[in-house]
Amino acid sequence: MINFQYSRPGDIADAVRQIAADPRAKFIAGGTNILDLMKYDVERPAHLIDISRLPLTGVEETASGGMRIGALVPNSDLSYHPLIEARYPILASAIRAGASQQLRNMASTGGNLLQRTRCLYFYDVATPCNKRAPGSGCSAIDGINRQNAILGTSDACIATHPSDMCVALAVLEAKVHVAGPAGERVIAFEDFHRLPGKTPERDTNLAPNEIITAIELPARGFAKNYTYIKIRDRHSYAFALVSVAAALELEGKTIKEARLALGGVAHKPWRNKEVEATLNGQPATRESFRSAADALLRDAKGFGHNDFKVELARRAVVRALTQAAQGTPQSQSNKKIV
Repeated sequence: MINFQYSRPGDIADAVRQIAADPRAKFIAGGTNILDLMKYDVERPAHLIDISRLPLTGVEETASGGMRIGALVPNSDLSYHPLIEARYPILASAIRAGASQQLRNMASTGGNLLQRTRCLYFYDVATPCNKRAPGSGCSAIDGINRQNAILGTSDACIATHPSDMCVALAVLEAKVHVAGPAGERVIAFEDFHRLPGKTPERDTNLAPNEIITAIELPARGFAKNYTYIKIRDRHSYAFALVSVAAALELEGKTIKEARLALGGVAHKPWRNKEVEATLNGQPATRESFRSAADALLRDAKGFGHNDFKVELARRAVVRALTQAAQGTPQSQSNKKIV
């Protein structure tokens, strides 16, 4: 471990002042990711700003009929909140699919959005990694890349975003509330995370001197026809090889609206609204779902060890849409996919 300063701001404004004053400072809440990064020498913050006591733990209804979730709500509390379970069960399911119960007890809502990739080479400081050291190269492209991306990659990076919760938030079209020296602003969830491009070191469009204060959910939660499927190497405490959040609005057996987001396949939760639109007005059949899966994975590309992900993702999309259409969401207590 390294030497660092530690402070605990009294309010949000104080937290913003402290992070803006020191470019080497980092926020810490539950610590489920930042402490790992420090132990592996990936992050070397000169100053840890403990925001765990800030008043950002509320879950409340909004005037528009949605929900506002404080950035410091623990993942476990959020997944079992009665209003979330009733109105946004796809979010509750995705959270319960992630990590372990002990980690979910500590992990915060805002921190979940900001967790960094679990790429082997990002964590190995003895190897080149453009995300960790811009310009050094990407060891994963020609290395062990079984966990890496098949969509939205660049020559600079093929890392994936590890969150389960974020895949559900993408489908729900959440909004991220942030505060900084210039005041407060709202970022659409689809614009929050970035694809790697030539700057893979930048995971999000959050400014270095800003803090997440809340996540806002719209009124519609697709509480009837939804599912969250996570395919991984073992049933518990493993990151997704491929995950799928699927939400449908049906009129009889016809799809009125479809939403799909994939996890474990890209640098951010992956959606393609053009593909989703092709399902509108179509019968809720496996044939329709296969066509959508083919279109969604048309540009997917493996890098050797992860070639299998393309077909795995295709089948997972069909399975997820089938579960959603039937109103039989994946159980996260019995993780066997049926």
